[in-house]
Amino acid sequence: MPFVTIDGQPLHYIDQGSGPAVLLAGSYLWDQAMWAPQMAALSQQYRVIALDLWGHGESGRLPEGTTSLDDVARQALALLDHLDIDRVTLVGLSVGGMWGVRLALSAPQRLNGLVLMDTYVGVEPEPTRQYYFSLFKMIEETGVIAPQLLDIVVPIFFRPGIDPQSALYQDFRAKLAALPPERLRESIVPMGRITFGRDDLLPRLGELNAATTLVMCGDQDKPRPPSETQEMAGLIGCPYVLVPEAGHISNLENPGFVTQALLAFLAERNPA
Repeated sequence: MPFVTIDGQPLHYIDQGSGPAVLLAGSYLWDQAMWAPQMAALSQQYRVIALDLWGHGESGRLPEGTTSLDDVARQALALLDHLDIDRVTLVGLSVGGMWGVRLALSAPQRLNGLVLMDTYVGVEPEPTRQYYFSLFKMIEETGVIAPQLLDIVVPIFFRPGIDPQSALYQDFRAKLAALPPERLRESIVPMGRITFGRDDLLPRLGELNAATTLVMCGDQDKPRPPSETQEMAGLIGCPYVLVPEAGHISNLENPGFVTQALLAFLAERNPA
């Protein structure tokens, strides 16, 4: 499996297909496998790279000195440099979009296009931030995501109508339950604090290239509701798409719709 050492830690990624490059950046608490449906379809025409966030999947722990989403954006650029990729279309979902915007603002010359999914780059609303931080404190103290906490955390990621016995739901729950204490304390909790303690980038969204940006959101996303997507699209001046019958992990709840939307966007960015 491919790894690259960045800031002293092994970053795991997968790299499939050939053609114009696409970087898939996923959600907090999910690994690169969340992109499996899109990876299979997009890699027929494109070189598709998906990375594991620090402490997620096969990646190493959060590197010393990583204190902000700007650091994560810089580390992703280091991955592109390692792969000799000059320009990429970045598809960022949730925290992937939060650091993706920072990458786009710091290195616009590296992007062919930017798709922001189920994400928000304003500050976390204070009540939500306090609530998440209280959950992080519980996880840090116990070294486990206990069953009663899983009952709170897992549903956040899905539309309200999902079958809790479905493989998608149960597999995610089992993965969270199995996270070891040191990974939770060294990487997952600090990464959560970085994510939900982020600064406000809404005033800078007008600097993005509206012609090469798309914002998407599950129509039933609870943590990042469509109103936030509409607000960001308005500030950028770009189109937005609501994904039907989908919550926060919209690319897995309605994979066919999301894949088609991404293929259409990529075809515009990379005309044959």
